[in-house]
Amino acid sequence: MDRQVIMLDHGWGLMQTGTTKLIKILEGDWVRAREAVIALINQEREGVQIDRALLKNVLAIFVEIGMGNMECYLNDFEAEFLSDTAGYYTRKASNWIQQDSCPEYMIKAEECLKREKDRVTHYLHSSTEEKLIEQVQEQLLSKVSQQLLEKEHSGCYALLREDKTEDLTRMYNLFSKIPKGLDPVSLMFKQHVTSEGIAMVNQAEEAANSRKENRSVSSGSQEQMFIRKVIDLHEKYMLYVTTCFAGHTLFHKALKEAFEVFCNKVIAGSSSAELLSNFSDNILKKGGSEKLDDDVIEDTLDKVVKLLAYISDKDLFAEFYRKKLARRLLFGTSANDDHERSILSKLKQQCGGQFTSKMEGMVTDLQLAKDNQSEFEEFQKINAHPGIDLTVTVLTTGFWPSYKSLDLNLPAEMAKCVEVFKEFYQTKTKHRKLTWQYSLGTCNVVGKFQKKPIELVVTTYQASLLLLFNSSDKLTYSEILSQLNLSDDDVVRLLHSLSCAKYKILAKEPNTKTISHKDSFMFNAEFTDKMRRIKVPLPPVDEKKKVIEDVDKDRRYAIDASIVRIMKSRKVLPYHQLLSECVEQLSRMFKPDFKIIKKRIEDLITRDYLERDKDNPNTFRYLA
Repeated sequence: MDRQVIMLDHGWGLMQTGTTKLIKILEGDWVRAREAVIALINQEREGVQIDRALLKNVLAIFVEIGMGNMECYLNDFEAEFLSDTAGYYTRKASNWIQQDSCPEYMIKAEECLKREKDRVTHYLHSSTEEKLIEQVQEQLLSKVSQQLLEKEHSGCYALLREDKTEDLTRMYNLFSKIPKGLDPVSLMFKQHVTSEGIAMVNQAEEAANSRKENRSVSSGSQEQMFIRKVIDLHEKYMLYVTTCFAGHTLFHKALKEAFEVFCNKVIAGSSSAELLSNFSDNILKKGGSEKLDDDVIEDTLDKVVKLLAYISDKDLFAEFYRKKLARRLLFGTSANDDHERSILSKLKQQCGGQFTSKMEGMVTDLQLAKDNQSEFEEFQKINAHPGIDLTVTVLTTGFWPSYKSLDLNLPAEMAKCVEVFKEFYQTKTKHRKLTWQYSLGTCNVVGKFQKKPIELVVTTYQASLLLLFNSSDKLTYSEILSQLNLSDDDVVRLLHSLSCAKYKILAKEPNTKTISHKDSFMFNAEFTDKMRRIKVPLPPVDEKKKVIEDVDKDRRYAIDASIVRIMKSRKVLPYHQLLSECVEQLSRMFKPDFKIIKKRIEDLITRDYLERDKDNPNTFRYLA
């Protein structure tokens, strides 16, 4: 049948392949023509092969009748076709949603959409494609989205639990095409990641509690394991975001909000800021439990900095990290200087220059101290040598953590060294005051024991105590306390480390495991060890309380500065707006407490920075 024959007959024929039935419709009987076309399309949807070329010619008549106007095609065919399509896929969706799993349903929906696009290519007018696809998506996805996504054993939660990345990718591709289709998917993703994170926090809590009964795994090891698990979890789901979900902003936001929930939980009394700083310290120091290659360390440091973005108390991390960095730098326990500079660079990029300014100053101080020490050694060659090799690290107070300064009575040998260095330093500058931090010093002393001499690596305090026995065979607790001029707590720690711990350099009477004010001490000449050089550690001091106190004090200053800065620019502000702007400014570093902000406002009023409005006490005015 060709088109010329059709036109001469003032009608046209439609051949249904496989049935050889010819339907002849008189000119103007578009209803029957439309029904015949729709019937064939539905047969094709059910897998029956039809003559697509013939169908294309018939549909072309609907277009050509309009003489360049699509009204005939749109009104006489497309509107009814789309309505029939909606009914067809409503019935399909109703059956499939009951009998198929979520992945099976999505495969069918994906195939249907592909075939509908294929029909447009072969015989439907191109203007129909968008409306047709929208109709199919509406019936197969939009109307059943909640039921489909929440299928108990195969829905979105199940796919996430079972790591079905291919199905999740298909889910994203399908639901990204419908209005707000990704909202429930991203919400489920957020809830799933949150639940996994909370489960890890609970496991860490349980492990911490079990350590009270079973000490086979150290607290530090558990902390390292927890942070490592969090890093792995983040890496896993960030990969989901970038691959399965095409890096869509909704899923980045969902991942961020999920991690913010459990990354700010307190675990066994320790904040995530503290745990993350401890993990970093273990990576960066010599002898840490993480034995990693340089490339792996760099990659791990990247991941640590990414995790920091989710922690609200970034200032607390900074202070804990600065404490750890100070110990690594001062005691020479950094495994690699390049890694130290690398993580500072990453932190600076993530949190800004102010965040790392003190830390960078610490690293610079150490470099200057090396040059200073070289000059001091040259000075000693020209002037009198104190008789003891002395290395002094001069630090800038503003960069380093604050340390308790004790007025230790130095032994004569050490006091002479200090005087020589003071003399040298005065030749360099007369405008800087030296404050000696003996608590940070270390000494190498030789103990002349009966079996063999042993080099002891001790703190300055321990060395000062041991040197007392050069002139006395026996000393009481009170005599040691008086001669050292230290506090009771410090002397107890020192004596415990030297007489009750692993290395008993001093003998004690009575021979108990605790230190009493009535105890007496002697040099233990019979002490020996298989090593010729040993390090005698001091019992650790928990610095957490001091760090938190320092951070709280810094926060008060930061809140004051923020309030004054806001009020100086605005002059007059109501309380709630001032509170909102203050929180917004400070939230990059920590989450301020509303009650504390209120107290700081009251304090600024008493110091004449602000005043309450006379007519409205909830409005404040800036006082220049």
